[in-house]
This record gives sequence, C-alpha cells and structure tokens, in this order.
Amino acid sequence: MKTKKLPMSLQTKIIGSNILNTIFIILIFLVISLVIEYKHVEKQMGNQALQLAIAVSAMPTVVSSFEQDEPSKILQPLVNKIRKETGAEFIVIGNTDGVRYAHPDEMKLGLPMVGGDNSQALKGEFYISKAKGSLGRSIRGKGPIKNEEGQIIGVVSVGYLMEDLQETAFQRGKEIGFISLFVILIGMIVSYLLARNIRRTTLGMEPYEMTSLYLERNAILYSIKEGIISVDKHGVIRLINQSAKNLLGVKDDILNQKVETILPNTGVYKVLQTGEPDRDHEVTLRNKNVIINRTPIIENDQVIGVVSTFRDKTEINRMVETLTEVRKYSEDLRAQTHEFSNKLYVLSGLLQLGKVDEAINMIQAESSAIENQNKIIFEQIQDPKIQALLLGKLGKASEKKIQFIIDENSSMEALPAHLSYEEVISIIGNLVDNAFEAVEGMIDGEVTFFAIDVGEDLVIEVYDSGQGIPVLEMDRIFETGYSTKGDQNRGFGLAIVKQAVENLNGTIEVHSKPGAGTVLSIYLPKKLSISNSI
Repeated sequence: MKTKKLPMSLQTKIIGSNILNTIFIILIFLVISLVIEYKHVEKQMGNQALQLAIAVSAMPTVVSSFEQDEPSKILQPLVNKIRKETGAEFIVIGNTDGVRYAHPDEMKLGLPMVGGDNSQALKGEFYISKAKGSLGRSIRGKGPIKNEEGQIIGVVSVGYLMEDLQETAFQRGKEIGFISLFVILIGMIVSYLLARNIRRTTLGMEPYEMTSLYLERNAILYSIKEGIISVDKHGVIRLINQSAKNLLGVKDDILNQKVETILPNTGVYKVLQTGEPDRDHEVTLRNKNVIINRTPIIENDQVIGVVSTFRDKTEINRMVETLTEVRKYSEDLRAQTHEFSNKLYVLSGLLQLGKVDEAINMIQAESSAIENQNKIIFEQIQDPKIQALLLGKLGKASEKKIQFIIDENSSMEALPAHLSYEEVISIIGNLVDNAFEAVEGMIDGEVTFFAIDVGEDLVIEVYDSGQGIPVLEMDRIFETGYSTKGDQNRGFGLAIVKQAVENLNGTIEVHSKPGAGTVLSIYLPKKLSISNSI
C-alpha cells in the first residue's frame, strides 16, 4: 500500500527557494564578473605590452644596435634584463624581414618571427594584437623601430601568454568565488530566519492548512445566519459576512472603512478600550432592533480588534412567539376542557334535580353553537393548523368570557406552499390575542374573525369592540415595545405581525375609531410575483 506523500513544509520551501535563487544569481554574477575581469586583465596586459614596446623601440641602444654587424650581441642581454624587470613573457626584436635579433630562447635567434602580424608595424604603427607565436598564443604590443632619419629599421614585439592572462583572471575569479560562497552562507541564514518569522506569523500552519482553513471559514461565515462584523484596533472593518449585509441592508463593499461610517452606534470602541466583552446588548442598527454581542480579539495581552455578532430581535421574538403559541395552544385546550367540564357539572346537576327539559334545552343550545362553529371551522376552513388555532382561541375566549365569533362567510383552502404556516399562524394568533386584550374586562366584549381566499389574496380580518386606537397613536402601534396600555411587557404582538406580513410580501390596513372598536385587515398574495421569486 502506497503511503501518501506529505506536502513540503513552508519553511523548507522558503529556505530551498531562497538558496536556489541566491546560487543562481551568484552564478550569473560570477560568470559575468569573470568575463569582465578577463576583458579587463586582457586590456591591461595589452596596454602594458604596448607601452613597453613603445619604450623599447625608442631606446638609443636598441636603435644603434642595428648599425652593428651582430645586433644580437647587444640586444639579447638588454632585452632579457628588461623582460625580467618588467615581467613580460617575451620581448622579441627583429629586422624589417622578420629575422629575430632578440628572443627569450637563444636557439631561435636568426629565425623568422612567427605570428604574421608585423604588417602594421612595418607601416609605422604601434598596436595590440593577438597571435600564436613560437611560445604559444599571446597578446602582443608591437611597433616599429626607427633610426634617426625616421626610417623603419626593425620591429619590436612585447607579449604575455594567454595562459598567464587566464591564470591571472582565474585567480581574481577565485577571490570573487569565495565572496560568493560567503554571500550564499549569509543568504541561507537569512532564509532560515525569514522562514521562522513567517512560520511564527502563520501560527505554524502550512499553506495547504491555511487554504483549507480559509475555505472552511468562508463556508462557515456563509452558512451562519447571524451577522458578523470584525474590526481591527483602529475600528476599520476587516470582515463582514453576507448575513450582516442582508440584516443591515448594505449593498456596497464596506471593507477597509471605519465602522462608524455605516454603524454609528455599534459600541466597538468601548470594547477596544476596555477589552471587556459586551453580551446580549439590545441596540438599533439602521432602524432594526438587534441583539448584539461584542468580543475582543486579544493577542499578547493587547486588544487588536473586536468581533461583533448580531441577530434581528424581531426574528428572535418571532421564535419566542412561536414557542409561546405552542404553550398557548396547550393552555387554550386545557381551558376548553375546563369549560366543558363545568358545563357537564351543570348538566349533571339539572338531571339530578329532575329538570330534564332544561338539561335537554342546554344540550341542544350548546350542540347548536358547537355545530355552527364546527361547520365553519371544519368545512369552510380547510387548513388543519388554522383549525387547531381557532379551536384553541374559542376555548380561551370562553374562559375569559369573551364572545369570539368566526364569521360564517369565512372560507379558506390549504395554505399555498410559499406562505409559511408559522408566519400565518403568528399573524392570526397575535391579531386575535391583541383583540382579546382590547375587550378583556368589558361586559359585552366581542371579537370577530374573518378569513377568505377567493381572489388573488388571502384576506384575514379581526374586529374587536374595544375602545379603539387614539388618532395620535395610530402611527406607533406597530413599533416594538409600544402598547396603548402602557405596560412594559406588552407591545410585541403587532410588531411581530408587521414583520411576518412583510416577510410574506403582504400589506396591513387599520381602521379604528375611539370608542367604536378596531378592524385590522391583512392581505397576503397567494402567488409569488416574478420580482419576489428572483
């Protein structure tokens, strides 16, 4: 079984890549330096050979020796002395026919000069040339030897072997090479320190681990329903998820902006200063009531940022309301059971007293009322969840001595798929409860429920015979926490209704007169429009 090969660590990659880059650059630099150094030495030796050739050609002893019968006897010792003192590889002097009068090898005196590069000297020029002579390939300084009348009487050639030139360049290249090795060593140390620093910065994670962590983070941020905003120690937004943008209605890119430019009352600066978390704080952000938590980001005992998470309070209230509705159903059914138990006790008493006719009349009246209600609920309203809700409300109304009437003209099919039954139940339940509160304690308190879905909308109306809503307070009844009764624990029902209606793309109408009761009408579209389905 093949074992999976682990990816190369970041530290190894950094050290390896930096060393390879350093070696590559040093090699290029070394080659270029060697070429430049070789050219420089070549030029230097060529100029040196040329200057020496000029000096030798101008020496009176050299010029006068050509008038002798045997110039070699004068030139050979002189040239050897000059050659040893100057370090030249060779100094060769010959006549205009190229016959040698002086040469490092006495055995070659009298023989023709080798190289074939005397032509310019015989024309009276001093120059540098490269040629292969009797001693090997060399760089030469050459020129004419002239007598006092200016006539060319001979040629002088001063040279250095190319092997010596290469050796000199190589020796200087070795110096550069040692420096390069030192630079590579320094590069290895710097690479190691850099890799350690990067590893410390990345908390010891490898690139593939960071990639995986980044992808997981994005997936988590996208899936979380709560809004998340992260700021740095200067209050600049560094992260915001899509839920936060949706909750706050933000469409533009707000990264790298100051948080107060879009959320003036987030309170993150207090957390930045104190380093203390802020839990379950209720604030209003962009006209939305949210529950917000702020947690400081701490590194080395220093606050370097704050993460804020928040959720729409209306949504939280709706979840609480849903749970409350379940509890209410249970309580309403218990109340209905209790109410029927009381009626059974009355019937039992009438029968024991022998008042059979009165017992029969009571049974018939109760049966007629129940039959009427059941006909409307079970025959005209087809959705079983709405049926259960209305039965529960009937029991609650009976317990509270409130006359709760389900309009006989009501009719409703099963809810369309796009209308969330949680939202619809929340709307009906809160409207009916709000109406019960409006008439509670009144002698002839009456609440009427009406629903119909014949047209394009599902219409729900709830009427109560209470005191109505004052004109000055009409615009505030859907505000969270506002109640006409002034109770701090009230004022959430209609706010939840409004939010649920907006979620279902519906509308609300309110008709009320002080002292004449209130009618709340809800219109919910039974079909999704194209704009809403996108």
